[in-house]
Parts: sequence; structure tokens; C-alpha cells
Amino acid sequence: MGATTSLASRQLSVTPGGSVDATVQVRNNGTLVDQFSVDVVGDAKDWTEVEPRIMNLMPGQEGAVQIKFAPPRNSTVPAGFVPFGVRVLSREEPHGSVVEEGSVQVEPFTDLQVELSPKSSRCRSKARHEVVVDNSGNYPMPVELVANDPDEQLKMSLDYSTLTVQPGTSAFLKLTVKPHDRFLKGAERRHPFQVTALAADVPPTTVQGTVVQQQLLPKWLLPALIALVALAIAGVALWFTVVKPTVQSAARETAKTEVAAQQAAMQQQVDSAEQKAAAAEQKAAAAEQKAATGGGGPPAPPPVTGPGGVDISTGTTFDTRISAEVTANPNPNAFTKIDNAVPAVPAGKTLVITDLLLQNPHGDTGTIRILRGNDVLYEFGLANFRDYDYHSIAPLTFPPDQKLAIAVNCQTPGAPEPATGKCKVSATFSGKTSG
Repeated sequence: MGATTSLASRQLSVTPGGSVDATVQVRNNGTLVDQFSVDVVGDAKDWTEVEPRIMNLMPGQEGAVQIKFAPPRNSTVPAGFVPFGVRVLSREEPHGSVVEEGSVQVEPFTDLQVELSPKSSRCRSKARHEVVVDNSGNYPMPVELVANDPDEQLKMSLDYSTLTVQPGTSAFLKLTVKPHDRFLKGAERRHPFQVTALAADVPPTTVQGTVVQQQLLPKWLLPALIALVALAIAGVALWFTVVKPTVQSAARETAKTEVAAQQAAMQQQVDSAEQKAAAAEQKAAAAEQKAATGGGGPPAPPPVTGPGGVDISTGTTFDTRISAEVTANPNPNAFTKIDNAVPAVPAGKTLVITDLLLQNPHGDTGTIRILRGNDVLYEFGLANFRDYDYHSIAPLTFPPDQKLAIAVNCQTPGAPEPATGKCKVSATFSGKTSG
């Protein structure tokens, strides 16, 4: 059968910081000695005390439990009705446990504070302060703020004059203070002012502040001007007494040195011209003497030969261009060889390359190699050029059995080629075929 309970009062009222008691009667309706545990459930359990929490009752015996409600005086417990339940649990017959329900009215209380930061400020034309309104009470509080100065020397402006501050929160307002009159020079002027917070059923809360008005001209300005004038006078005197004569003397010395150098250079040019004229006269005289004696013409120049003794001064002009479109491959060792665009070298002839033009118009990245058969002659990084004109000091020779070719490794195609995923490069070769 478990227990039966009765709550003497189901509606209570308490002021935060105070307490109120309620009594719960518990009766053992079972046939055995039973132990009952009592606790409070609901939002009120954190500020409720139960005495005793455990009681032992004989069959048919009745006991009283005191419930004390003591909400703290802060914003954590809002004003209003708070429902609760007194739960009585039977150890012998758990299914026979019961809950008595009720509510406690938490009365509202007010705790309003106003702060000013900073309390004192200095300015020439405008000062700024911050007004902080703290609501440490337990219900939302409508507040009206009024800023004024007793001497009526200031123009004061708040962000907003009316607001509602929620319990346990703070509101921050900007206060701008401007003196009505400004002055260029003179002693500091102190202007007291105050900010008052007005709320219903609460005495006004006032905070005091001060604005110290300073002259518009900075105090350091006059000494700085005096020092600047003195420095200017000293600079003028130094110029006319020391710097200017030194500069004029240095200029004269420099001019003399330059004139002497120019005269020496002109004399060297004259001497060189005289030497060249004398040499020309000697050559002309030798030529006349040789003509008079019937001498032959100048000897033929020797032939120009490349590696292996190949005569490259004569032969058929050779030009070809190899273009490559290579799909991007992240492997730096993956090269695509192109040699089908180069005409075959005739039997008994040698291909001689003297000029090379590489073109990378889209700014691709990767590597291009110049090959002679399978041998790598040159290797260039594509990222290092858009157009590269290369002239070989020692001409490149290709016999008929070693073909000219290029090999390309494409890493990253340049714009607009990323859409196709291919690098587009070319190599143009110029030279001769000689026998």
C-alpha cells in the first residue's frame, strides 16, 4: 500500500534572500516497517532543504517533513511562480511512492547600479565616456537615463536614453560631452556633470563625472615655434659663414679637375687619330708599291670548319621548326620524343645547326631537351622562358645516321591550356647541310 502524503500549503511566497517553510505529512499504510526518502523535484530543488530526508515508520505510523525554500538574492532565480514537487519514495513498496505538487511565488527585488568610465576626462573640443547600467535584480527593469551639468556649460549626448536591462546583465552606452565655448589659450576649466538612472519604484541612481577643458593650442607649440625660428636663424648664419664658401671652393676645384680631364681625353683622341692616319698612309704606300711591282691580290680566307673538320662556310641553308603538344604528366622523367618533323639528312651530307629559337607562348612548366639521336645535347626548363634565342659558339653537327629531335616533359600547362591539359612548345633550328 506504500505511503500517503499531505502538503499543508500548496502555494507559498518568498522574498529572495529570505525563506519560507512547508510541512509534508507522511503515513506508512503498509504492513511492514518501511523507510521513506523525501526530496524536491523541479526548478526549486537547488535552493530547497528537506529535513529529514529519510525517515523510518512503523505500520500505521505518521511523520512530518519540513521543506525550507530559500532562493538566493541574485539574478539566477527570476521573479514569478516556480512549480515544485515533494517526492516520497518507499523502500519496501517502490510502486507505492507519491509526489505532492505545489508552487512558490518568488517575489521581485531591485538591485540597480550605474557606473561611469572614466569619471574624469581631458579634452579640447570633445570628450567621450561610457555609462554602464548593471541590473543585479531578478526581473527586467525599464530604465531612463538623464545626463546634465549644473553649470549648463556642456552639450551632452547619449546613445539612447531609455532601455530595458535584463536581470543579471549590463548595458553599455556611449556618452559624448562637448563644451559650449572653446578658447585658444588659457588655464584649464573644470566642468562637473552627472548621469541619473530613473526606474519605477526605485530611488534615482546618480553617478558624477568631470570634464577638464584645455586650450586649443598645444602647450608645446609656442616653445617649438621659438626653437624652430632659432634653428632657422642658426642655419642661415651657418650657410653664409661656413657652408657656402666651402661649397664654392669645392665647386671650383671640381670644375678645374673636370676641365683637365676633358683636355687630357681630347689630347688622347688627337694622338690616336694621328697614329691611325700614319698607319693608313703606310698601308696606302705599301699597296702602291705592290701594284707598281705587279703583285697579286690578297690571299683567299681559309675555310671555316666545325667539329670533325666539316667545312661549314659553304652548303645549303637549312631551316626547320618542330612543334609539340604534350599531355601533362606529373612524372618528371616522362618525356615525349618528336623527330618526324625533321627532314632526313641526305647521304654523304652533314647537318650543321648554328641557331636555335625556343618558344613557350603559354608559360607552361616542364622540361625540353634537344637530342642528337638518343643523346641529350641541351636541356631547358620551360618555366624559365617564353621566347629563347640561342646561338651556339661551336655549331652542332648531325651526320645522316643521327637525327635531330626534341623531347618534352609537361608538368603544368599555362593559360589557357589547363582546359586541354597539354603543353604547347616549339623549337626552330637554322643552319646548313654541308658535304
